[in-house]
Amino acid sequence: MIDHGYVPPGWPAQVRPPGAPGWERTATAFLLDCCPPEFRGYPVLRRHPVVLARFAARFVAGQCTTAEDGVAEIRTGLPHGTPPPVVTQAVEAWLEQAAHLLRVRRAVGLIEQALRGRSFVEKL
Repeated sequence: MIDHGYVPPGWPAQVRPPGAPGWERTATAFLLDCCPPEFRGYPVLRRHPVVLARFAARFVAGQCTTAEDGVAEIRTGLPHGTPPPVVTQAVEAWLEQAAHLLRVRRAVGLIEQALRGRSFVEKL
């Protein structure tokens, strides 16, 4: 396999490196998977990966905010009398989801930068 350049930490494994054959196709597939299914119905998003990246970035940012809000309110938002172990499990679920979404947000951001022409260089 030809080395098509460095990709930074957080680059999604299922997306080929920028410049590799088919890299924009794999980037588009990843970005569509980060968005609601109805985004697939917009030809402009499928034809213009940089536009899709912007949509995905905004959508994932909204999900990150929702997860942060969920973590902040879970203890007070559950019905009184919810057993403490259930509350703890709910908090852990929100924290896990929030961490996952932060990784997705980074990946989407890196792809968007690459689609806009940024080259990544390994820091020594």
